[in-house]
Amino acid sequence: MSINQPQLYITADLPQLSQAAATFWLQQATKAIREHGFFTVALTGGATPKPLYRLLSEPARYKGLDWSRVQVFIGDERVVPHDHADSNYRMASETLLAHVPVPAENIHPMQTDGPVDEVAQDYARQLQGLLPLDESGIPVFDLIMLGIGADGHTASLFPQTDILSEHEKWVAAVYVDKLASWRISLTYPVLNHAKTIMVLASGENKAKVVQQVMTKPDDKVFPVQAIEAKGEMHWFVDAAAAKALPADFL
Repeated sequence: MSINQPQLYITADLPQLSQAAATFWLQQATKAIREHGFFTVALTGGATPKPLYRLLSEPARYKGLDWSRVQVFIGDERVVPHDHADSNYRMASETLLAHVPVPAENIHPMQTDGPVDEVAQDYARQLQGLLPLDESGIPVFDLIMLGIGADGHTASLFPQTDILSEHEKWVAAVYVDKLASWRISLTYPVLNHAKTIMVLASGENKAKVVQQVMTKPDDKVFPVQAIEAKGEMHWFVDAAAAKALPADFL
């Protein structure tokens, strides 16, 4: 699935997954700031990261982290206003960003109030202006957070959608028929060039995807399997999501 072998961490349940992922997140932030003076992260939406975000918002936990050096982005977004219940930015704000001393100018939501292609292009310009670029000119995140769906989608890279074949644009709009809605998402080129990717998977309905990813990495059944990470890729999985794995993975 990736140039480097993905690392798998299996925990008993979602609370333990969140604890492990929070520790890892803070380690990555501290390391990045120590090495080059800032930390760039793309947050993920959905239900699974909510307890992780709440843990990260605890002052006793993030003590010592210089939030003024943290630059926060959103990995994908529903095309709804920021105050809408479905907004990934709203969820991240309510569970994390509103509770930590990160400067407002360091938070970069997708502005979803325009034509979807213009929204995507604008966000790509922000990435180009705010993130370091690699030798091929592609923005490089320190950390990209991802979740997965039972259908194997990640970010807003859904099965049988045009965005799966997008290898030029860094950010693209996609219409998801089964959800009857537009999404904006980072694309494979940006995902692949992150220094570190962390994937969160919780619940029995993710077990088939986790099994496929870990046991048949060359059989690209699900969109998440098309990630070919140049950096590190770490999977945080609870026991329910890991239940279909062979014994030697447990």
